[in-house]
Amino acid sequence: MDHGVLSLVPPLLALLMVILTKKVLLSLGIGIIVGALMVNQGEEMFVNEAMMQVLSIVTDIFYVDGGVNTWEFYILLFLLTLGMIASFITLTGGSRAFGEWALKKVKTRTGAQFTSGFLGILIFIDDYFNSLTVGNISRPFTDRHKISRAKLAYVVDSTAAPICVISPVSSWGAYIITIIGGILVSHGVTQYEALQAFIMIAPMNFYAIFAILLVFAVAYYKLDFGLMKLHEDRAMSSAQLVDPEKGAVPGESEAAKPVVTGKVGDLIWPIVTLIVATVFFMIFTGIQGTEGEATVLSAFENTDVAASLLYGGLISLVITVILAFIRRLSFRQFGTGVYAGIQSMLPAIYILIFAWTIIEIIDELGTGEYLAGLVNEHIHLGLLPALLFLIAGVMAFSTGTSWGTFGIMLPIAGDIAAATDISMILPVLAAVLAGSIFGDHCSPISDTTILSSTGAGSHHIDHVLTQLPYALLVGVISIAGFLALGFTGSVLAGLALGAVLFILIVIILRLFTAGRTA
Repeated sequence: MDHGVLSLVPPLLALLMVILTKKVLLSLGIGIIVGALMVNQGEEMFVNEAMMQVLSIVTDIFYVDGGVNTWEFYILLFLLTLGMIASFITLTGGSRAFGEWALKKVKTRTGAQFTSGFLGILIFIDDYFNSLTVGNISRPFTDRHKISRAKLAYVVDSTAAPICVISPVSSWGAYIITIIGGILVSHGVTQYEALQAFIMIAPMNFYAIFAILLVFAVAYYKLDFGLMKLHEDRAMSSAQLVDPEKGAVPGESEAAKPVVTGKVGDLIWPIVTLIVATVFFMIFTGIQGTEGEATVLSAFENTDVAASLLYGGLISLVITVILAFIRRLSFRQFGTGVYAGIQSMLPAIYILIFAWTIIEIIDELGTGEYLAGLVNEHIHLGLLPALLFLIAGVMAFSTGTSWGTFGIMLPIAGDIAAATDISMILPVLAAVLAGSIFGDHCSPISDTTILSSTGAGSHHIDHVLTQLPYALLVGVISIAGFLALGFTGSVLAGLALGAVLFILIVIILRLFTAGRTA
């Protein structure tokens, strides 16, 4: 059944409920129920059918097609593994030791935010891995410098997806390159290969570029306003890193406190092991999944991200446990570490399960297809990149998935370019990629947004509401850049206009925040 504009009701209802109630699970649950009822409204016993559909979707997260679900379920297992790693690092004193070391090296709040931002850029292989790892590594020294958890979540989230979407050697890059390759072949584009096209698209991804730049501008010039300013002022004045009215961050455990004097290596070695092992298994599973001669690019194109994360996490957990026993943790303390680590990740797991469920419901309703169909209206060619940026943004915002938006919108963008002006194919593909990240950053049901909150130890709704104004500012810059690109065909024109707007926004924010401080 074609639901048309009504297909927007469940995601928009969930988003509205999140804003009004500040209760993510309740809001997602209502969106799921309404969406399932809409999908099954033509059935004789549609209420029972709707409930059975929801149960089936949740069951498929763990077990599908007669076997274990090696995507969602492995991601959940990786979260539990990472939670235990973080818990043992805390118990052995590794986090405290790293925090004390970082305090000697990183002298200012700005330096701490810069360090987190650079870590976000350096760990570019996968956004899930980036969001969770950078947040966990950064917390010891950002906490010492009284940086709010909402601010850390913003730094983590606004570097993770943007760097992954422009890096060819990443799970995102491989996925996008594969889609682009099919689009180029289907439209007879032979002047460049898929990898070359991806590299040419990267400087056109205005949102990714200016989102990363804004992170460092916000840190350097202290451009905190709105809810972000409230969080930062509270952190600096009273050392309350999260909103006390909301209580402790769900999943944080008082049981996970240092019980021995540790060393920086107690944190470094598990993290290094996690990175090295994960990259190894991404290449290994990619080679296994590649038919014919395997290259680094083909390995990343065919890698099993979820399995690689889980395998890398398990090896890192083994190293972490060995270090815990070297530090002579008792069996009771060991049990505390396991319990606290699992407990710390349960809230994120609950939200992810709800988010994945509503995404499936939204797919059944045809929300993505409806939004994509809006693109087929008669428009001026110069407006095409900017319009596709907005449509992709709305789709990613409504569905909570940038990857799903890539899969739907990239082929449509290619078809539109082929039917109008094939020379526009790279700009419109870049616009879809940029818009997808924009919508992802604004959406409370995005898994990357959820995991950034988890990694930073922030209340999820606080992260969403504090990041949103910055994402919207970069969205405005991006629209201007894509308008310049669409009407001139010049990437430099788009970057130049974007840079001018970026500088103007930074200047205005500096004046505004200085006025508020004075």
